[in-house]
Amino acid sequence: MTLEELKQQVRSGALYTCDDDELVLDQLKYLQRLYKYNKTKPLQQKKREKLLKQMFAEIGEDCYIEPPFRSNWGGSNVHFGKNVYANFNLTLVDDADIYVGDYTMFGPNVIVCTAGHPINAKLRKQVYEFNIPIHIGKNVWIGANCVILPGVSIGDNSVIGAGSIVTKDIPSNVVAFGTPCRVQREICENDDKFYFKDLQINPELLK
Repeated sequence: MTLEELKQQVRSGALYTCDDDELVLDQLKYLQRLYKYNKTKPLQQKKREKLLKQMFAEIGEDCYIEPPFRSNWGGSNVHFGKNVYANFNLTLVDDADIYVGDYTMFGPNVIVCTAGHPINAKLRKQVYEFNIPIHIGKNVWIGANCVILPGVSIGDNSVIGAGSIVTKDIPSNVVAFGTPCRVQREICENDDKFYFKDLQINPELLK
C-alpha cells in the first residue's frame, strides 16, 4: 500500500493501526511545522499567517490561532473558512478532516477530536483506532474547555456553552451546553437586546 493509500485509509472511518514507519515519518514532517508555529513570537504575526497556510489543508483570510496550538497532523486535515479565531490551547485531533466555517470562534482549551478506539478490549490491545470527520458551521461560538467528539456536526450560528462534551449533532441557531451537550433553547429576539444577563446591546451595533 502506498503512503497516499495509507493516508486515505486513516481518514476513511475504517479500523486501522498507525504503526507504518512511512506514515509515522510523514506525520512527523507535519508536526515539525507545528513546532515552528508554536515557537513564533507575538510580534511575528506575518510569519504565523504564512505557516498556517503551509500547515492547513485550507485556511481563509484573517484567521488567528493563539499558541500553543496542538494538532495530530499539524493541521494538514483541517479546513478553516475566513475570520476563524482560536484562543490558546486549541487541540485539533485531525486524523480525519475537520471543517470549520467562517467567523467561528474557539475559547481556551477546546478539543476537537476525530479519533476514537473500539470498545472491544481485544481490538484496543492491538492499538486499533478509527477517525470520523467533524463539521462545524459558520459563526459558531465554542466556549472554553469544550470537547467535540468524532462525527459531530454543529450548525451555523450556534453557541456551545463552556465545559460541554458534544457527543451528538447540534442544529443551527441554538444555545447548547452540558455533559453530554444538549440544546437548551433557540437563539431568539431577546438575544438582540441583551449580550449578558441584563446588560443591554446598543441597537446601533446591529445596524
